[in-house]
Amino acid sequence: MAYKHFEAIEKHAALLGVLTAVMVSIGGLAEITPLFMEAHAVKAPAHVKPYDPLRLAGRDIYVREGCYLCHSQMIRALRAETERYGHYSVAEESVYDRPFQWGSKRTGPDLARVGGKYSDQWHELHLISPRQVVPQSNMPGYPWLVKAKLDASDIQARMRGLRKLGDPYTDADIDGAPAALEGKSEMDALVAYLQGLGIKNEPQVAAGAKPASDGGAP
Repeated sequence: MAYKHFEAIEKHAALLGVLTAVMVSIGGLAEITPLFMEAHAVKAPAHVKPYDPLRLAGRDIYVREGCYLCHSQMIRALRAETERYGHYSVAEESVYDRPFQWGSKRTGPDLARVGGKYSDQWHELHLISPRQVVPQSNMPGYPWLVKAKLDASDIQARMRGLRKLGDPYTDADIDGAPAALEGKSEMDALVAYLQGLGIKNEPQVAAGAKPASDGGAP
């Protein structure tokens, strides 16, 4: 009897297609649902705050200019990684990133802990003319960022949108964005974003634990 049922299904392409789609959907849900549940379970630690207006603008510029295509922000839990870059990446530090910038492509060094390793002036010169500070670099320059102005109303709209997604921006935070961005260029915003990486959200080392070593600048 069972054979006849299977034979009937195999002889009807439309029925076979529908049943195949149903089974694939069930299998897909079984794999995807736990991942979504785990993602929603990740909470921001007390020391991790949403981006301030200037760094939020800088992050958007980082994404817009495709920096993620050559730089990851994901340090793997391997000795060679932690000795060079610092503490390995954890999900909690990227809870306010939409989308997160972990990635795996490294034409350039990982930037997860780059904040504070160089001065603002170094970053600006590096972004304007990379080979003046790193002769072997194949990174393109971004000199136009110096003169490009920020749109405070756009950043306020982004903050309102992120608040709907769960970022704890207050009305005061949003109302204060124009003052925080006044006189700032896109270059200022991108440098501020880079200078906060690994400082504003670095994982906290438990008391008595030995922190991951950092083998120097990337």
